[in-house]
Amino acid sequence: MSKKNNLESFLKIKNQTESSADLYFYGDIVSDSWSVWQDEDKYPEAVKTFLDGVKGKDLNIYINSGGGSVFAGMAICNMLSRHQGFKTAYIDGLAASIASVIALVCDKIVMPKNSYLMIHEAWTIAIGNAAELNKCADLLKVLNDGIANIYVDAAHDEFTKDKILQAMSNETWMTGETAPKYFSKIETAESLEAVACASDYAMKNFKNVPEFLRNAQNQAAQNEEKQINVQKCKDRIRLLSLKGEI
Repeated sequence: MSKKNNLESFLKIKNQTESSADLYFYGDIVSDSWSVWQDEDKYPEAVKTFLDGVKGKDLNIYINSGGGSVFAGMAICNMLSRHQGFKTAYIDGLAASIASVIALVCDKIVMPKNSYLMIHEAWTIAIGNAAELNKCADLLKVLNDGIANIYVDAAHDEFTKDKILQAMSNETWMTGETAPKYFSKIETAESLEAVACASDYAMKNFKNVPEFLRNAQNQAAQNEEKQINVQKCKDRIRLLSLKGEI
């Protein structure tokens, strides 16, 4: 998919009125257009283009994302922080990892009881000698500290930075009922039909994924496999028909 096409599809999904606009994070957070695997993935340039077109307007930000690139997510967070307009985040299913950071820079967060917010430490894959790996570990500590600072700004006073860093280390999952105990910006809404199926990236790399989410992901994968097999059968029948064999 070209960058042009991705930007066009991204801009088509916004619902804009005279005073507000809708922004959706329903995929992974990636670095650039070349990292996009599906239309729902978001990257800083696309978000900047969106925000340039809705300057001064209130934003309704809908989130169902397992996260992604820390640096891309931080760039998006800073752009949203600078945006002049009231920002309300709606966690429709999952706001995990850097997607939780994006939610928590908003002015208000609305979570149904059956939606999830997850915080954890930054991680990466590294190759190299001892000195290079130590540098990588030091960088991850810096990233954790920066992420924790954003959580502190959104948290209740008793949820100190040390407690936040510990919660990140534990990979802490919260529901719409428990998250307000940590963060003052969050309001619990009545449970709706949550979109709680996360990406393969999230399911493979998080440690404490609730069983409900794993089951939902497995069911989605099974349904997709069935659809593929049905299509293969249809294609085979069509080919045999064209050959006059059936």
